Amino acid sequence: MQRLYDFIRRHPTGVDGFWAVVLLGFSALWVVSTGSTTGSAAGYGLVAVLFSLVVALRRRAPEKMLVLAVALGVAQLALDLVPFMADFAMLVIIFTVAAHDGPRWASRLALIGGLSASTLSQLRWPMEGTSSGAAKVFFTIIMTVPFALAWVLGDSLRTRRAYFAQLEERASRLEQEREAQAKVAVAAERARIARELHDVVAHNVSVMVVQADGAAYVMDSSPETAKQALETISTTGRQALAEMRRLLGILRTGEHQEAGEYVPQPDVRQIEDLVEQVRDTGLTVDFAIEGSPRPLPSGVELTAYRIVQEALTNTRKHGGPDAGASVRLVYFDDGLGLLVEDDGRGAPQEMYEDGGADGRGHGLIGMRERVGMVGGTLDAGPRPGGGFRISALLPLKPAH
Repeated sequence: MQRLYDFIRRHPTGVDGFWAVVLLGFSALWVVSTGSTTGSAAGYGLVAVLFSLVVALRRRAPEKMLVLAVALGVAQLALDLVPFMADFAMLVIIFTVAAHDGPRWASRLALIGGLSASTLSQLRWPMEGTSSGAAKVFFTIIMTVPFALAWVLGDSLRTRRAYFAQLEERASRLEQEREAQAKVAVAAERARIARELHDVVAHNVSVMVVQADGAAYVMDSSPETAKQALETISTTGRQALAEMRRLLGILRTGEHQEAGEYVPQPDVRQIEDLVEQVRDTGLTVDFAIEGSPRPLPSGVELTAYRIVQEALTNTRKHGGPDAGASVRLVYFDDGLGLLVEDDGRGAPQEMYEDGGADGRGHGLIGMRERVGMVGGTLDAGPRPGGGFRISALLPLKPAH
């Protein structure tokens, strides 16, 4: 059945041609059954053929076929050819023109012609057996209804198509705007990340310079101290190279210059101070550390701090007046785990769909960008029983 429907949609002219042949066949049977004279039969035959052409080409040239149908109607009145089966094409072309998104004059002509067809027919060929004027008026009105209904149905179909086309255009425009906003948010967040990583790399290089100067100064007097300084340089250099590789992946070509003073960025040890600041605002926060704390790469520490900061900010914004939160830092052998949960009402679904493009802070977009830069994973969403959960795993070594 679906194949038949698809075939009909792909071959509209062929379908119209089929119905035109059917209409021509019924019209020929009517002419033969009425026993018309040779002259009138030829006139009926010509009109039937032309009306069948109207049906066959109604979708390819609706305005021209409407004019042809009007001309055929006038010819019937002039040649005294009473209405017969072929006149059904008038209903078809009226519906087609009303449904077609073409010039408005054609739709108006179809409406006027349809409403006047029954009246002109009754005046030219009065109904036999009807003597009272009221009966003639009633019959005329009844015969006008199909023409008016054909035009109304066609015009309704045209209006509906225009409405759905407008909805599709609006949805497409909104989707493009949403994608543009998401790209702007990603670009802004990456610029911020690049600025912060610049501080991290600069710090590592400064450490290397200081250690190198110290090693050169004590090389002869204290070889052991110089050896330790060189080991520190090696470790710090590897960290700096890793940060620079990640930095080059997000840096833009340099059309904009970043303004403002650079300040040292926070690390994992300052998360406890952040929690205390949040508690001072009235939000209850439970903070715990599991495992053995140890030094981490600067990029990992900065990412962990920003994730906790953004998560607690979202809890204050969307959690409600009585919400509480918990922050867990778990030190694994090969990474750092973060779990931030709250028991508030949480943000609505649309606020964190599509990676967090909520149209405001784009917080989850920033989190995913940061976690991706250090090769980690992030899981964010509503938790069972209400509230929101953000879970992240940050490896100590970047993913290859």
